[in-house]
Amino acid sequence: MTSTDVTEETEGSGPGSGPGGYAAARLRLLTEGARSGPPRRRALAELTDDWLAGLFGAGTGGHAGVSLVAVGGYGRGELSPRSDLDLLLLHDGRDDKAVAALADRLWYPVWDLGLDLDHSVRTPQQARKTAAEDLKVQLGLLDARHLAGDLGLTTALRTAVLADWRNQAPKRLPELRDLCAERAERQGELRFLLEPDLKEARGGLRDATALRAVAASWLADAPREGLADARRRLLDVRDALHLATGRATDRLALQEQDQVAAELGLLDADALLRQVYEAARVISYAGDVTWREVGRVLRSRSVRPRLRAMMNGGKPAAERSPLAEGVVEQDGEVVLARTARPERDPVLPLRAAAAAAQAGLPLSLHAVRRLAATARPLPTPWPAEAREQLVTLLGSGRPTVQVWEALEAEGLVTGLLPDWERVRCRPQRNAVHLWTVDRHLIETAVRAAGFTRRVHRPDLLLVAALLHDIGKGWPGDHSVAGETIARDVATRIGFDHADAAVLATLVRHHLLLVETATRRDLDDPATVRAVADAVGTEQTLELLHALTEADALATGPAAWSSWRGSLVADLVKRVAGVLAGDPQPEAEAAAPTAEQERLAVEAFRTGGPVLALRAQTEPPADAAAADASPADGPEPLGVELLIAVPDQAGVLPAAAGVLAMHRLTVRTAELRSLPLPDGVDGSVLLLDWRVAAQYGSLPQAARLRADLVRALDGTLDIAGRLAERDAAHPRRRGVEPPPPRVTVAPAASRLATVIEVRAQDAPGLLFRLGRALEALGVRVRSAHVSTLGANAVDAFYVTRGEGAPLPREDAASVARELEESLRG
Repeated sequence: MTSTDVTEETEGSGPGSGPGGYAAARLRLLTEGARSGPPRRRALAELTDDWLAGLFGAGTGGHAGVSLVAVGGYGRGELSPRSDLDLLLLHDGRDDKAVAALADRLWYPVWDLGLDLDHSVRTPQQARKTAAEDLKVQLGLLDARHLAGDLGLTTALRTAVLADWRNQAPKRLPELRDLCAERAERQGELRFLLEPDLKEARGGLRDATALRAVAASWLADAPREGLADARRRLLDVRDALHLATGRATDRLALQEQDQVAAELGLLDADALLRQVYEAARVISYAGDVTWREVGRVLRSRSVRPRLRAMMNGGKPAAERSPLAEGVVEQDGEVVLARTARPERDPVLPLRAAAAAAQAGLPLSLHAVRRLAATARPLPTPWPAEAREQLVTLLGSGRPTVQVWEALEAEGLVTGLLPDWERVRCRPQRNAVHLWTVDRHLIETAVRAAGFTRRVHRPDLLLVAALLHDIGKGWPGDHSVAGETIARDVATRIGFDHADAAVLATLVRHHLLLVETATRRDLDDPATVRAVADAVGTEQTLELLHALTEADALATGPAAWSSWRGSLVADLVKRVAGVLAGDPQPEAEAAAPTAEQERLAVEAFRTGGPVLALRAQTEPPADAAAADASPADGPEPLGVELLIAVPDQAGVLPAAAGVLAMHRLTVRTAELRSLPLPDGVDGSVLLLDWRVAAQYGSLPQAARLRADLVRALDGTLDIAGRLAERDAAHPRRRGVEPPPPRVTVAPAASRLATVIEVRAQDAPGLLFRLGRALEALGVRVRSAHVSTLGANAVDAFYVTRGEGAPLPREDAASVARELEESLRG
């Protein structure tokens, strides 16, 4: 029988029952804008039920002992626009030939409409056997729903599968937990991903289904408050995603987020992501609580019955170990003591949280909910104990995360810190950031906890870590907004005026050290003096140094490295000297090293470039690192590339172009004119760069030199070579990046004009910038190159030909024309 025969026979089996009638009704349903969400999913499931029941009835010929069953998502009645149909043709095994013919009559019309189909044909015994061997099959059968045929056959299977699941739960639940953990490891956390998989990522729809399965086992149950709504929101987003793309996809790609947001009536893509993250947070927290309860129940069941009977008249003795006033440990969780009175003790939520984090234990769901429901709000300002407990919680390291999430799940965090609401689940559209704003703040506190021995005021460091990005919930510069919020919060939680001022300074300038160290000339006294003026005191500088490192480490691997750490440490050392009253050096170039002088003399003697490549490493910066295994060795800072060239035009674009041709990434670059030793008339340009291979090994210095010679004499067409390479291997285009921006940094230096460039990083970018600056007739005194994820942030110290800074109008013109060249 062909698919055409099936279509012709089923067209007349009832109103709307044929493929044509079903397809038209389905299309009308999906294009009705007013009908969306759960009503549309139910209506689509009912429409599909009727169609499939019609196909089934036309094909059975009165044969008993067969039924059609919906399983999985279709069994739950959750049909998104492009969902596949999960169907089981159940039969008693008496007439395999007739069942096979019936299957053809059912499956082919579905395929003819282009619908995805996950189908199986089994007897009840076969279905149970397959479920026992395949956990995913068993989970699908837990949601089995009768569509047509022998209702008794379906009911018997449902009853047997549910009984099997409950009987085998002690074995299958750990298996399900491992499956969820493996999927989370592979797909990541839904609430932190910029392009999340709504189904597979941790906190997604698969996890919500797993929680239903746990509840069906009767061993444990998930916290139900908010869970159904979170699941509904993710399903609504998936519906809109299917309609926007026309595909059966669960990945919320960046380029589709605005359209999905519009489909859902949301303001923009950020509002969409925040809604998704909120839902994922609810499901993730419910999973944490549920799996913890499963573990507790299974541990309890593993105790031998005789031993249990010997304990307290057959009931296990619940040991309660005191942790703090009103707080005890019981069965691996932190609970409230029987004498605790949250309604009379406003510090109890923070005391319980701090005790849990210090003990490395989770806060029990019952305790958190009781605290949220009954605890009195703290007075303003907070009592000293409350502030101390907050600092203890923040300084507990990694356990702080799960305790903070428990507080946040029940609204306790926003009760303590109302400004938290604006950053909760707020996305960060920057590939450098691994976390949402709220989780980044907690992660920074976790990192800062490891630095508390480096500072005199660890309490200020930890609170600054918690608040440093709190201004991201407001428009404008988040550091400026955050300064005001931090001062207000510090006062509210009981810090005195002086401490509140330090916290406000730390938040206002939390990016100052890393931005200055990587984008400014540290040999320029104006650079160091500006930082010293902003920081004010040595103690604040000490705190800011620790906060800078904690912030960068909590951002992601692209935000910190030994190289960045060495630059920041150098800046801190110089600023500390100024704050201690050491006289600032005059604005003179640093004396060349013996190697630099040797290269300069050789370049002058030969009249061509001379190169030297060598690896750079940094010794351990603290005692913990110093105690590490010597086999680990110091972390490399990259490879130092020294180039000495007789003073001439075009050196920067030539050198940058050659490095781009050899696929070398420039981490930092410095150019300066090096006077030759006494008795030698002339000068040499010295380029002191740190580079790294994009992949593979570094090229030989001789090859770099040969290409540089050709680039300088004009026989090497760098622009053409780079264009050919790009044409042969075009880069994949994703979301359109924001346009480049070029600005003049005011008062950044008395010796030169500082031009700042922010642009999408790409091979050859530094070459293009150098060539454009040369064409504009300015001299590059030094360049400071930073790459943060996909973003390049570069600063060029430029002067006129005679070495003076550019007039204001000329500087603005250079910045404008440089920006236009990048946009072209």
